[in-house]
Amino acid sequence: MKVPVMSELYANQERPDILFWVGCAGSFDQRAQKITKAFVSILNKVNVKYAILGKEEACTGDPARRAGNEFLFQMMAYQNIQVMNSYEIKKIVTACPHCFNILKNEYPQLGGSYEVIHHAVFLQQLIDEGKIKMKESGDFKGKRITYHDSCYLGRANNIYEAPRKVLEALDAELVEMKRCGSRGLCCGAGGAQMWKEEEKGSTRINYERTNQAMETGASVIASACPFCNTMLTDGVKNKEKEDSVQVLDIAELINASMQ
Repeated sequence: MKVPVMSELYANQERPDILFWVGCAGSFDQRAQKITKAFVSILNKVNVKYAILGKEEACTGDPARRAGNEFLFQMMAYQNIQVMNSYEIKKIVTACPHCFNILKNEYPQLGGSYEVIHHAVFLQQLIDEGKIKMKESGDFKGKRITYHDSCYLGRANNIYEAPRKVLEALDAELVEMKRCGSRGLCCGAGGAQMWKEEEKGSTRINYERTNQAMETGASVIASACPFCNTMLTDGVKNKEKEDSVQVLDIAELINASMQ
């Protein structure tokens, strides 16, 4: 895929409308790369002028800060802020709630103030503006879908409606888990849990959450976070239900269903 890079546009005196912040998962994790490709594909179809930082994008420092390494976080953050400010970045869209939360709420204290939008909200805007049009008989029409709330999107930033509105556009049957919205259960990846062994207990938290999703009878578990996607996919594999239950990002669902 040909993806525009900020340095090339800037050299040609061009300015994109948005910077697409890819994030570590979206860049390096094989599964999350598919989410990145799906979102880029949508941006290309609706002719949004965007660019990525490419090799100039470093980790936001979120895992370091959550794990207690403030020094490392500030080093990473200052590096990113320097790069973005040099390109006069105003608007950022990212498909990762962890990146979204830290760029939006924690970078301003270090001199990095931008308009930061999560891809769920951005997709909802494109649908509302009529830029995203759905196929008559989309791949997920009539299918039962349940949506898992990411902690950093839901409880941390109060974004519950946008991803659900996006899923409504699929003309599918949206079923809620018993624990949803502000009462949603964490998938287990938040707060740097992704990089450490869990504490001893009766079950893994991602297995528990996957069970709750499966109780709805949904054939698709939708998420809006690459980390949630990984944890829920592991849960589905543990149940040996990969053939009957898919874990997909909302960008993948929309990309597969739009004209």
